[in-house]
Amino acid sequence: MRIGSALSRYGGRSLRNLHLSFAVAAICLAAAVPAHLPGQSLRGSTSSLDRQNRAAREHDFTFIASPAQVRRFVDGGYLVRVPESRDYRLHNISFPYARPEVKLFISRLAPQYRRACGEQLVVTSLTRPRNRQPRNASPRSVHPTGMALDLRRPDSRCRAWLERVLLQLEGTGVLEASLERWPPHYHVALFPRQYAAYVERISLGSAGQYRVRPGDSLWEIARRHDTTVTRLRSANNLDGSRIYPGQVLTVPN
Repeated sequence: MRIGSALSRYGGRSLRNLHLSFAVAAICLAAAVPAHLPGQSLRGSTSSLDRQNRAAREHDFTFIASPAQVRRFVDGGYLVRVPESRDYRLHNISFPYARPEVKLFISRLAPQYRRACGEQLVVTSLTRPRNRQPRNASPRSVHPTGMALDLRRPDSRCRAWLERVLLQLEGTGVLEASLERWPPHYHVALFPRQYAAYVERISLGSAGQYRVRPGDSLWEIARRHDTTVTRLRSANNLDGSRIYPGQVLTVPN
């Protein structure tokens, strides 16, 4: 029942406060990520399902079996409530809970979608226990882990914007997205650790600083920021590997 990453706790701060801190670096997703790779599509594939399930295992996520287990995960803080807002609404969702990073993803995507399209983003599914999966769901679906969400397919006016952003984010390796035909919707499997690191890079911008959180290690910080422990030590005049929560480190570019 572990979240699988210290990133999901955000150093003890609430998701609401974390989102406010990221607002300083509010960059449109469409401009914040590179163009998608040639040939990339939203058709889905066996390899995409493989990547989703591999990510679930890497995060040590449990495939929740029943509504009672959903409640236990909520009580334990592993899943959080996703409330509606002026930028998005939930449609026919029995379990309005998800991993904290999924909530962060929605809270960042929805206002950008609303500015681009002039309407609310519609979320049609979040965590679904295995005994509440629809008949046409894949037995390998990651919805029971809380790391996936479904988005209603909008009309053509907004469809191109949403598909472009999903493809661009998929190209960065923070999620897998596919267009499902019945009913028409986008299935998005978010990779929580990778997405949290991606948002963190945006929030860092050119500042190149990182505040150490409980559970962090130099190795983990170096891995998330595409650098090495040796470079981190050199940039911060560290003789060893000991760091402490609240410490601000310079992250070499």
